[in-house]
Amino acid sequence: MAGWQAGRPGYTGVPRWLYALAVLAALVVVLPLVAMVARVNWANFIPLVTSGPALAALGLSLRTAAASTALCIVLGVPLAVVLARGRFPLLGILRALVLLPLVLPPVVGGIALLYTFGRQGLLGGAIEVLGLQIAFSTTAVVLAQTFVALPFLVVSLEGALRTGGQRYEAVAATLGASPGTVFRRVTLPLVLPGLASGAVLSFARSLGEFGATLTFAGSLQGVTRTLPLEIYLQRETDPDAAVALSLVLVAVAIAVVALAYRRPGGKVRNQQASGERPTTAAGAGGGVP
Repeated sequence: MAGWQAGRPGYTGVPRWLYALAVLAALVVVLPLVAMVARVNWANFIPLVTSGPALAALGLSLRTAAASTALCIVLGVPLAVVLARGRFPLLGILRALVLLPLVLPPVVGGIALLYTFGRQGLLGGAIEVLGLQIAFSTTAVVLAQTFVALPFLVVSLEGALRTGGQRYEAVAATLGASPGTVFRRVTLPLVLPGLASGAVLSFARSLGEFGATLTFAGSLQGVTRTLPLEIYLQRETDPDAAVALSLVLVAVAIAVVALAYRRPGGKVRNQQASGERPTTAAGAGGGVP
């Protein structure tokens, strides 16, 4: 029958005109990357990407992106669980506010952070009393990246929580597990692929953050000048260096996303092909201690 493939369950038919539009969509993404690769000065590529400022900016980007991703996980997991499982009147408003950084221009987020944590900001006086300074520091870079990246983790994890349902959690609760135990032993294992995907998206978004970082943290070499800021500065003085560093940033982002999506996807596909039921914490354990 048309639309079905032998040996593979599920409907797989795709109209031909969708392929044409899919190719066009792929070209929108791929062609600019091809143009950038064609513009790279390959003869001087290694010296361009291993210069002192380039390595300092890349190292700072990787460290701050890792820190902001960890912060996104610590803050985003509880927030996603509340949005997916909570029941209270202002839930819709809370979800809209959490997702707001997805549509805000990053520079607006930087201004908001500056007027929150800056010297004249909402919390600036209290922070200064403690002898701390956040604005125009490496901490400001991490906060700016967290501000723009947190919604990516929340959206991914909330979607995984809603898709997974609450059946296994309800079974665990009826076996006497406390809410904390259910969360640790059932909920988290069930949504681990969604959490991994959200963390990867957050890391990639943090790695490419520019506007909020520049506005809130500035561009101090070795302190707040991440790789996107270094690329922007090099664009004015050395276009070859800017293109080479852009290619490095693209390669790192592609590698991170590919590593994150390969293993969970492959596992699910193998289970579907063999007819196995995906293993869950509740199903595998036969109960919750």
